[in-house]
Amino acid sequence: MKRLLVCAHAPSLNTIRMRDALEKGACHPDIVGVDVIVKAPLETGPDDILSCDAIVIGTTENLGYMAGLIKDVFDRCYYECLEKTEGLPFAFYVRAGHDGTGTHRAIESITTGLRWRLVQEPLICRGEFQEEFADQCERLGLSMAASLEAGII
Repeated sequence: MKRLLVCAHAPSLNTIRMRDALEKGACHPDIVGVDVIVKAPLETGPDDILSCDAIVIGTTENLGYMAGLIKDVFDRCYYECLEKTEGLPFAFYVRAGHDGTGTHRAIESITTGLRWRLVQEPLICRGEFQEEFADQCERLGLSMAASLEAGII
């Protein structure tokens, strides 16, 4: 079994809906070769990242940056994962009240340092919450899990 880790900061009902939709897509009944692990940032440690085959990061945009708890994951895990997770396939989504630019840039900067491999276009959900955001997250989860199962990523 391959392992897909979802580390998502979900402080509101809408971000919980987005995280749950991503998990629903990743756990599609046609995908049988992927174990999906969903963890909150405070529950995510270096061992989780070291033992996964791909990761999806979910965050809110806070003051033009990623959520502090997602930054905390990177702070706690960076050096233990450096050089050991090179090439790790990843994707991320941002629930952005504004434009998500700073959050996007920050995540790409850190993951570039880790030498992770971005395998999906970042999903930036901007402005007022829309039902489409949950649908987009579900498709992202499905795509990541199916690609992992098929050996594409």
